[in-house]
Amino acid sequence: MDEDLKLERARMRVIDTITQNMNLYGITPSVGRLYGLLYFNEEPMSLDSMKDELGMSKTSMSTSVRQLQELKMVEKIWKKGTRKDLYHSVDDWYQTFTDYFSIKWRKGISQNIASINKSLEEVSELLESPNTPIEIKEAANNDKDRFLYALEYYDWLNRLIDTFETNEIFKFVPKQKDTPKN
Repeated sequence: MDEDLKLERARMRVIDTITQNMNLYGITPSVGRLYGLLYFNEEPMSLDSMKDELGMSKTSMSTSVRQLQELKMVEKIWKKGTRKDLYHSVDDWYQTFTDYFSIKWRKGISQNIASINKSLEEVSELLESPNTPIEIKEAANNDKDRFLYALEYYDWLNRLIDTFETNEIFKFVPKQKDTPKN
């Protein structure tokens, strides 16, 4: 019995840490605990069994599972003879990170680029207008340079994300460190 308790404590420590780390990325603690539960469960779980294990409502559980599916951290699987949907964790943390990173950063980049492009249009109108005072034109020209610089940065960031999505990043940062040979 002592061994069961020790194993449970070890798992809970890791689940708590996973939960805290996921919280850094804006994922709620309940979703983090759910992922931890699925990660350590050998068999796929139904919403009912997850609900019972974590003491959450079925609606909350369903929302959490959907969020983990969108992040590609949980998959729905089919099991012969079972009518209920079953879920298990995706245990490739490298792929999970690259998927999560890509999804979140692409969304942010898209919003930033749209904002900058709209601002570039407005600044260009100021620069082209003969009625714009010279000091406003100078400030607008400086802002235009800053906007263009930001667009270059977002282009670079998109290309960086491309290396994550194609797994090319692992050529530059291998999954495992090379060990020196004696």
